Amino acid sequence: MAVTEAERRAMGRALELAAQGPRGVNPQVGAVILSPDGDVLAEGWHHGAGTPHAEVDALSKLTPGAARGATAVVTLEPCNHTGRTGPCALALIDAGVARVVYALDDPGAVSGGGAERLRNAGVHVESGEQADAAHALIDGWLTVQRLGRPHITVKWAQSLDGRAAADDGSSQWITGPAARADVHRRRAAADAIVVGTGTVLADDPALTARDGDALYPHQPVPVVIGSRPTPDDAAVRRHPHSPVFYDTRDLRAVVADLHARGVQSVFVEGGPTLASAFIAAGLADRVLAYVAPVLLGGRRLALTDIGVPSIDAAVRLDIDEWRPLGPDLLAIAHPATATDAHDEGAA
Repeated sequence: MAVTEAERRAMGRALELAAQGPRGVNPQVGAVILSPDGDVLAEGWHHGAGTPHAEVDALSKLTPGAARGATAVVTLEPCNHTGRTGPCALALIDAGVARVVYALDDPGAVSGGGAERLRNAGVHVESGEQADAAHALIDGWLTVQRLGRPHITVKWAQSLDGRAAADDGSSQWITGPAARADVHRRRAAADAIVVGTGTVLADDPALTARDGDALYPHQPVPVVIGSRPTPDDAAVRRHPHSPVFYDTRDLRAVVADLHARGVQSVFVEGGPTLASAFIAAGLADRVLAYVAPVLLGGRRLALTDIGVPSIDAAVRLDIDEWRPLGPDLLAIAHPATATDAHDEGAA
């Protein structure tokens, strides 16, 4: 049985509900319960660690027996384990739900398997509905589950001829207002923003996420990597969050420590040297290249050495999207050879 139009609409609503939940150790998940006729009976989402999961939150708003024969539309496969709360798959079975439509498989070795449990109980299950949108919402959590580290986005802005700055070092502004606004929206969606000490000393960035002159409600934790000291009056020290400093070149150690701090998504924005180091280390899950229609020439390339000795060793990218932003163009891509959550999540 194909997914119905009512179920598609319900998935769109479930994604909106999921986005209301907090980012943290658990994924953001939304759920909508539909009657056999496709009417909305209840809605729910996960409100944070230790609270009922989205499916149970929605079911709690119904009287006993009201979900019998209903369809549950959920952004993530119902879980199949007991933690602080019980298995959502079992809750749906006990409620008499006849059909479950979900977007993404749960990759957890312990929490996954809910779909199989539902099918074994006679519940009809459909997966993959609006998987890309669901993946985009929780890509950080998915990467943590699959790779045991935060999801890492490496961003840079460049001229059409691949320069990050003019020969005198000036770089403000290569791209236009629309591209810069897009960067700030993406900063606000990240748990941490990472730069090198070279960027701090050259540009004195605040590393905040701004909507015009106002700060976004969510601010990424600023992270500075490098051995040179950060001045006491640097703008980053006035960030709403206390900056985290790493005097090391060991990026894997940095990433491991950020993971231990609960960081699930990292936005690397710290100059050609740092961006190149993350790519060379195989730590880039997503690449954002903002390309402006200007020519600069000179020595200041957007990327430096990424460990490619020959064309055969090139870092190949799969392009997810080309997005116009005013006069600029944003390339959104991921390394074709990396273990990537996108393809698995869309299965």
